[in-house]
Amino acid sequence: MPKVDGAPHLIQRNQNAKSIEIVSGTETFKPIDRLSQIPSVDRLSDIEFEPTDWAYQALQSLSNRYGCIAGFPDGTYRGVQSLTRYEFAAGLNACLDRLNELLSQSGGSISSEDLAIVERLREEFAAELATLPSRIDTLEARTAELEANQFSTTTKLTVINSVAVVGRTSNEADLFPRDGTPETGDPGTNISLQNLNYFIFNTQFSDRSLLRLALLNFDGLTGSRLTNDVRLGNDFFGDTNGLRINDLNYRFLIGDKFAGIVGTANVNATSAFRGPNRIEGAATGPLSFFAQRNPILNIGLGAGGLGFDWQFADRASLQAVYSTNIPGFFVSSDGPKGHNTTAVQLALTPIDPVDLTVYYVNDYSPDGGLVSFVGDAQLTVVDRLTDESEPLQTNAVGATLNWQVSPSLSVGGWFGYTNSRIPDRSGNVQTTNYMVFLNLLDLFGEGNLGGLYVGQPPKIISSDLPEGNNIPDFFNTGRGRSGGQPGTTTHVELFYRWQLDDNISITPGAIVIFNPGHTPDSDTIGIGILRTTFIF
Repeated sequence: MPKVDGAPHLIQRNQNAKSIEIVSGTETFKPIDRLSQIPSVDRLSDIEFEPTDWAYQALQSLSNRYGCIAGFPDGTYRGVQSLTRYEFAAGLNACLDRLNELLSQSGGSISSEDLAIVERLREEFAAELATLPSRIDTLEARTAELEANQFSTTTKLTVINSVAVVGRTSNEADLFPRDGTPETGDPGTNISLQNLNYFIFNTQFSDRSLLRLALLNFDGLTGSRLTNDVRLGNDFFGDTNGLRINDLNYRFLIGDKFAGIVGTANVNATSAFRGPNRIEGAATGPLSFFAQRNPILNIGLGAGGLGFDWQFADRASLQAVYSTNIPGFFVSSDGPKGHNTTAVQLALTPIDPVDLTVYYVNDYSPDGGLVSFVGDAQLTVVDRLTDESEPLQTNAVGATLNWQVSPSLSVGGWFGYTNSRIPDRSGNVQTTNYMVFLNLLDLFGEGNLGGLYVGQPPKIISSDLPEGNNIPDFFNTGRGRSGGQPGTTTHVELFYRWQLDDNISITPGAIVIFNPGHTPDSDTIGIGILRTTFIF
């Protein structure tokens, strides 16, 4: 299923990485090299003293000679500015304990010069050293309280609740563009309420693996729709009528450069590939389903499978995934059946501000549909009597680019192309899609986000399958002869996410869809959305 904010990637989101991390919701689990060299004091990056300060130099010299102080493995004290003196004092206290241990050993000795340095440091930090025991007692008491009341010692629970009020303008669609006259009214224009609930259980038995189970419930479809163009990020999930398993997979590290994923739910390109656009997410990112990612990455939307992520160079990584749908096991019996999908992605960071991904998807569809749920997803005509269609073998390629122009501005876009054919028969059907976007980070306040997205949903540009199977002409003349869609849909989306605090955000926005369904005479659709998201 599509990724919702809080759902983990297989790897860390930024592509400019030299090792792989297991990422879970808002927490990042890093593999710890137990044998790594503990950094020297001169590499502890957030200490408030400059290298020229006497205390800095004194503690550094003691650490180098006696190995009596160590920072965290990432080279910082991990403290806020007001506590760095206490953290420094904690390091000094550890150093004093080590020196006392050396003096108590047979033959242990410390030079008189170093003893003078120790005494001066002790005097300088006398107040902080005196309060350390009480601070440690308080910390231990708080830790004991947390342990007694925590959900689990190995499992973290993240809850996402996203509520959206949605309304569409009155419009009619020209579904049969023979006379240029819209004839079918949109049945889903009443204002409605969408409610998405997502419960994510991330279980970490070690710092190198993660078991993820996610339960999902969605209520409040926006009514019937004439086209996929109006589908929102939350609306994709459909009315679940109770909780269902949305994710069940296991993620693990082999070394520091290779990660794997295997499972029976949500193992596909949307969950295993790195996404250059870091605001992607149905709960806190763009509002529409189309604006989440390149639709060719949704193809097949497999449930069970396996994949890997290989960081083979400092600025390059390779991801691959195989996923499938087996009714009654990987998906419900009425879900998308029999799809087998293989996808490969190369992620590059040629320079620090630029992330680029290129990808290839191969899919077998038993019913002529790509299961991408955006734009032209059904590519062959469905027999109205048997409710069946010809199978399709699809090859798709695409690329996504994100340029971090400044800390507060990123721009980017994607392009996708598919070429599908009916096995052992002549002809093919081709589609294209594109999107360009602009993200304004920390707009009018820290954590806020403004976004502008303009694009074309997947469109059949050419279809010369055997007569009777070509969708554009089937709706135009009823015969299904060769040809592409008569018009082009343009999607324009504008939103602003107001981050009230770490847990709550409110996102008003609007979407305008010109020539929906790639038919030139369908009415323009306007959609208004007010989304509120709670993450705990």
